Amino acid sequence: MAGSIIITDTSCDFPQDIDIKGLPVKVLSMPVALKDDPEKDISHLSVKEFYDLMRRGEIIPITSQVTAARYMECYKECLEQDKTPIVIGLSSKLSKSYEAALLAKNNMPDPEKIKIFDSKCVSLGLGMVVLKAARMAAEGRSPEEIVSTVEPYAHRLEHVFTVDSLEYLKRGGRLSAAQAFVGGLLNIKPILHIADGAVEPLEKVRGKKNALKRMLEIMEERAKDIQNQVVGVCHADDEETAMELVDTIKKKFNPKDVLVSWIGPVIGAHAGPGTVAVFFERA
Repeated sequence: MAGSIIITDTSCDFPQDIDIKGLPVKVLSMPVALKDDPEKDISHLSVKEFYDLMRRGEIIPITSQVTAARYMECYKECLEQDKTPIVIGLSSKLSKSYEAALLAKNNMPDPEKIKIFDSKCVSLGLGMVVLKAARMAAEGRSPEEIVSTVEPYAHRLEHVFTVDSLEYLKRGGRLSAAQAFVGGLLNIKPILHIADGAVEPLEKVRGKKNALKRMLEIMEERAKDIQNQVVGVCHADDEETAMELVDTIKKKFNPKDVLVSWIGPVIGAHAGPGTVAVFFERA
C-alpha cells in the first residue's frame, strides 16, 4: 500500500484557519434533518442561520450516522488508489457510525487492509486528531505508525465544555441524569467532559463567566506540559466568548498553538447554541 487516506465525518469541526484540501482526508457527511420531518435535509444552512433558528425554536434538528454502505464505497475508492483507509470518526458512545465502519470493513474482500479505531473524541477534539493523522499521512508515514501515534493521542485528549442549556443534550439522549445534575438552580451552568467517549457531568457553577474560569482551572490541573502542546477552543455561535478564552489561554499558559473552530450542526444539534469547549492533552 502506497500511503494512507484518513476517513472521518462531519462531526469533526476542523480549525477554521486550516485548509485541509491538500491533505489526504475524506470527510463523510452525517445527515442533519428536522425532528418532525426526518427527510428534510438542513445541512445547507449556514452555521449562524442554524443556531439562530435553534434559539428561536423554529427547528429541532436531529442527526444520523454514516451508513455502512457509504463506508464501503469510500473504502473501495481508497483501495483502488492503492491507499490504506484509516477511519477516525466520532466516538462510538455518541454515534453508531463506528459500528457501521466496522460492519463495512468486515464485508470488504480484504478487511485487513482497512484500519479503524474508536477516537472517543468529538467536535474540534476529533478535528485535532484527524489533522494530526492527515499530516502524518501526507509525510508518507506508514499506516501502522499513524495509528500507533494518533490513537494514544486521541485517548489523552481532554474535552471540557459548558452549555447554555442542558435541554439539547437531554433531548438527544446524550446526557444521563442531567436534570438531577443541574438541580433546577437558577443560572447554574454545568461543566461537562468526555469520559471514555461519553458525555459526563463534571461540576456545576453559578454563571457562565465562572464556568469558563473553572474550565481554565481544570485545564491547569489536568494538562500535560501545556507550553509544548496544541490547545483547541470551539464554540456554538459565541465567538466573542471563545476569542476571550483564546486570549486568556495564550496569556496564562503560552501553548505552542491555539486552534479555533465553530461547532458545526452535527454536534450543535445536541449541545445547543452558546456551547463553549476547550481541548488539551492530559498529564
